[in-house]
Parts: sequence; structure tokens; C-alpha cells
Amino acid sequence: MALTLKERQEFLAQPHIGALAVAVGNGRAPLNVPIWYQYSPGGELWVVTGAGSKKARALEEAGRFSIMAQVLTPSVRYVTAEGPVVRIEPMTDEGPVREMAERYLPADKVDGYLKFAESLGEQVVVFMRPEQWLSADMGTV
Repeated sequence: MALTLKERQEFLAQPHIGALAVAVGNGRAPLNVPIWYQYSPGGELWVVTGAGSKKARALEEAGRFSIMAQVLTPSVRYVTAEGPVVRIEPMTDEGPVREMAERYLPADKVDGYLKFAESLGEQVVVFMRPEQWLSADMGTV
């Protein structure tokens, strides 16, 4: 059974690990990688990635991507959202990385992660406006 728009947005707003997919060129399957993401119902979805990474280059070239989040227990439930990249901003402070780390990690692990993230080099924040949705709730298994 498909989820309503409100149910899809609320599900995507939870801190699931996303699977980001973006086209990488003719004759190739999309690049598909696990990623942390941030989303608030009705707003833009955003991810953080290395400024010169393969993912960042593919996102800039393709101009759009999709993300899928799922749970397998207590039931199979998933949401995908696809849409255009609306902007890519250089990350000028730790704000986005801190927000993301606080979303996914226990409080006592955040500072350690931020130290690690510094070693990754220049990062960018990629914003996407969800336009197309696909979802299902298979009920309890």
C-alpha cells in the first residue's frame, strides 16, 4: 500500500540511512551510495559530500538525484524521493556536519566525528527539492 504524502514526508524526515542514486553517464548504471541526509517535511532535502568527489561531480553534471530510505522491521516500508539539485553551497563552517552528526550519532560521539570530518577536506552541501515520490508499506511480516 502506498503512503500518503504526509506519511512519506514524515518517514523521510526520520534519520534513516539513505541510498543516493545519480546518473554518471551514458552506458553506465547510476552511482548508488549509502549516505546520511537531512529533510524536514515540505522542505528541501540535503546531503554533505566532498567538494571534488565523484558523487559531487555527478550531482553537478546530472542536476538531479534520487534518495531511498527504508526499514525492514517491524514491516517493510520505504520511501524514495527524486528531484532537481536546487543549489550546491561550499560548507564554510561545521554547522551542516554538526547537524548531520547530531541527527545520526549518540551525543558522546559527535565531537569525535567532527574531528574526523575535518580530515576529509573541503565539503559541499547539496540541496534537492523532492518532486517525484515512490513509497510502500508492506505491513507486518
